[in-house]
Amino acid sequence: MFRSLRRALCAAAAALLLPLAGAHPAHAAATPGAGYWHTSGRQILDAAGQPVRIAGINWFGFETGNHVVHGLWSRDYKSMIDQMKSLGYNTIRLPYSDDILKSGTMPAGIDFSGGKNADLQGLTSLQVMDRIVAYAGQDGLKVILDRHRPDSGGQSALWYTASVPESTWIADLEALATRYQGQDTVIGIDLHNEPHDPACWGCGDQATDWRLAAQRAGNAVLSVNPNLLIFVEGVQSYNGVSGWWGGNLMGVAQYPVQLGVADRVVYSAHDYATSVAQQSWFSDPSFPANMPGVWDKYWGYIFRQNIAPVWVGEFGTTLQSTVDQKWLAALVSYLRPTSTYGADSFQWTFWSWNPNSGDTGGILKDDWATVDTVKDGYLASIKAPLFPGTGGGGGGSTPASCSATYTVSSDWGSGFNADVTVKNTGTTALSSWKVTWTWSGSQQVTNMWNASYTQSASSVTAVNTAHNGSVPVGGSASFGFGGAPGGGAVPSLTCTAA
Repeated sequence: MFRSLRRALCAAAAALLLPLAGAHPAHAAATPGAGYWHTSGRQILDAAGQPVRIAGINWFGFETGNHVVHGLWSRDYKSMIDQMKSLGYNTIRLPYSDDILKSGTMPAGIDFSGGKNADLQGLTSLQVMDRIVAYAGQDGLKVILDRHRPDSGGQSALWYTASVPESTWIADLEALATRYQGQDTVIGIDLHNEPHDPACWGCGDQATDWRLAAQRAGNAVLSVNPNLLIFVEGVQSYNGVSGWWGGNLMGVAQYPVQLGVADRVVYSAHDYATSVAQQSWFSDPSFPANMPGVWDKYWGYIFRQNIAPVWVGEFGTTLQSTVDQKWLAALVSYLRPTSTYGADSFQWTFWSWNPNSGDTGGILKDDWATVDTVKDGYLASIKAPLFPGTGGGGGGSTPASCSATYTVSSDWGSGFNADVTVKNTGTTALSSWKVTWTWSGSQQVTNMWNASYTQSASSVTAVNTAHNGSVPVGGSASFGFGGAPGGGAVPSLTCTAA
């Protein structure tokens, strides 16, 4: 697909501004998702053989000049992941470029004020990725690493460029597979994002045959971490039939990807609407009734013929046109509602969490806090349960958790006072807490006591002071503030514990 708007926007954003030994053994689990995963026919199974469904979100930024996920200039990374969890997304696809594997690559565009992202200070980009993976695992989310670009300058048609040869691509894939060995939060690697012309499938040319390259890279990854899933995207064109970048898997029927470790291949397609680019099927008189046939042709047949699981790694739209609205509704139906089919369904990660994807927008609105409930609502029927959390990296403890309530104690029109109570709702003591909210109006904090705060537009983050960060199990702490003007609605609060 075409990425000119996205590349430009990511470039603008860039101007801003501990592995465990051994794999987890197979064991029975009350909730599907424990341990490493493998494939069986068109399904993905957990370590105990229970079927699972990837129902997730793309959070981009590591592949850009920021060398870190976007939005940390506005919010703490833990609050972002907590919000993903609260919305019912169970997997994060993390795009990256090979630049982050260069020694000493540091992230840019992280706000540390008011206690935000405090544990990321001084870390390299890879070390920040470690923290994101660890916290996602605590929250019960899985992570798929996506080699999105060879460098932060932009996407590439082939898996290599003059400055990033195939040897570097494979070495970096092996390094990541080794880095997260034993951490089953990372379930697999998407080998290369959106191969497109002149990339081919099954043509036999070592320089352009993406299927052969995927076999070389997939086997290299499995040689150091045989538990990982290998996600292989399509190409653009096959036998003269062209589609989305990475979205054409027609060649799998004759030329399947064959790896040295069985039951590890998941095929991945990308599919988009008119906000990205026009395609002939959008102007078909039978649209959108024609779309299931289009998807069957390009990639759906792999699932329907029980060849392998299919993961729609990217799909998205601004939803501004009626055509796009009909497209998304049809695609969600095609992907099979969880309530009807359970995990015997297509896998997916929506593009994107970020609002700053120029041709699609995101689940978050431009304030990096408010949810686009219309867009998110389209996905409700295909969301799936979360997975067992790691409790802090595999130790089995329960993550700290908290809730917060907001009460207006007085309101005199031109201003108001409010009290917030933080309650420890977990089974371990809190050492610190943070409360965030977004007002629907123009309110501003004028002063705050028993907490420190930052405000960006209508979004507020309040962090405990030194004397009230520790909260025992079942206990509570409180803070208050003054604001103006009065008369505003009580916002929804998010509490993040540590």
